[in-house]
Amino acid sequence: MSRQTNNYKSLLYFLGFGLIFTLIFNQLGHNLVLASSPELVPQNETAAGVTQVNLFQAIVLGFVQGATEFIPISSTAHLKAVPVFFGWGDPGVAFSAVIQLGSLAAVLTYFWSDISQITQGMIKAVRTSDYDSQDFWLAVGIMVGTIPIVTLGLILKVLNPPIYENTFRSMSSIAIVSIVMALLLALAETMGNQKRDFQDLSLKDGIVLGLAQALAIVPGASRSGSTMTVGLLNNLDRATAARFSFLLGIPAIAISGLVELKDMFDSGAASTGMVSLIGALISSAVFSYLAIAWLLEFLKRRSTWVFVWYRLGFGVFILAAVALGWIKG
Repeated sequence: MSRQTNNYKSLLYFLGFGLIFTLIFNQLGHNLVLASSPELVPQNETAAGVTQVNLFQAIVLGFVQGATEFIPISSTAHLKAVPVFFGWGDPGVAFSAVIQLGSLAAVLTYFWSDISQITQGMIKAVRTSDYDSQDFWLAVGIMVGTIPIVTLGLILKVLNPPIYENTFRSMSSIAIVSIVMALLLALAETMGNQKRDFQDLSLKDGIVLGLAQALAIVPGASRSGSTMTVGLLNNLDRATAARFSFLLGIPAIAISGLVELKDMFDSGAASTGMVSLIGALISSAVFSYLAIAWLLEFLKRRSTWVFVWYRLGFGVFILAAVALGWIKG
């Protein structure tokens, strides 16, 4: 298993370094293929202030989504920060939500046996009135835990308040939230005794982690980061906190992605950028699967401190970039 873990880590390191060098060359204007191809022309800004990404950028953003969705560093923050830093413009909330469907496909594939067991166990418990079944209460916990984030998401969808786009999705806000969540994760890592495993999960965990998951509405908070933080504070071991976080996120990711996908088709935006969207979804699915496999093995042997330090550095770097005028705050 350790050899498999090392293979995942080596692959992710290789892809990460390859991505960095590719982005640098793209930013400096040395990518002649992109410059000459009519299919990969610079994107156009829409009336909503977002931009349509080209195929190359879509694949890169799919990588960003996949590599950060399940690792506790906030995919929404990186999906906003990466294109801003490289001058691509903001792909927008809808695009960011839709490519999460790639991550959904990955988590469904990776945890299919767990999902099947919980579903079948819940059905059996209902039929036999065996309400002491852990599968039953896990299923109920996931359903109840999904309510807070879906409710907040619907409120934002209906009201569409400008404060969300102009304040919560600002680079300064993302940086501050990232730093705060890093400190909370450090607190959880220090205080939690990590004595509870997957067999100890209950309805209470679904409710408490579900409330924590709702924080993911704010870019920079991280859905997996907030749920893992609360899981550790609830004395779950690291791997169990991550595993339950992934299962808990399935309904929320599905609902958010499908709603935004419907809206994109209704507005015609999906049809005009279908190739890019498909590229982003495939990229997101592949790298999400690799990230899940790597993280679960990593957390069996290591702490979350590396993510604490990364989030602190990420937040400080963005604040410095805003202060120096490199990007808009």
